[in-house]
Amino acid sequence: MDGNAIAQFVPLILIFAIMYFLLIRPQQKKMKEHQKMVEGLRRGDQVVTQGGLIGKVVKVKENNELEVELAEGVKVRVVQNTVAQVLSKTEPANS
Repeated sequence: MDGNAIAQFVPLILIFAIMYFLLIRPQQKKMKEHQKMVEGLRRGDQVVTQGGLIGKVVKVKENNELEVELAEGVKVRVVQNTVAQVLSKTEPANS
C-alpha cells in the first residue's frame, strides 16, 4: 500500500516542479531585474512609463517617486515602479 500511495503523489510533485521552473522562477528573475532597473534611475534618464508616456527624469524624490518632464514645462510625478523601460541612461558624473 505504501508504494502505491507514493506513486500517486509523484505526478503532482512533477507538475509542481515543472510549474516552478517554467513560471515562478522566471517571473521572480524578471521582478528582480525590474527592481534593479528602477533603483538605478537618476536625473536625465529617458524613460517609458507603463501608461506609455515617454519623458526625461528631472528629479528622483523620496517615497519612490520621480518627477518626469513629458514636454517643455510639463512635469508629472510618477511612482518609480510604474517605469516600464529606460530608453537612454545618463553617464554618472565623475567625482
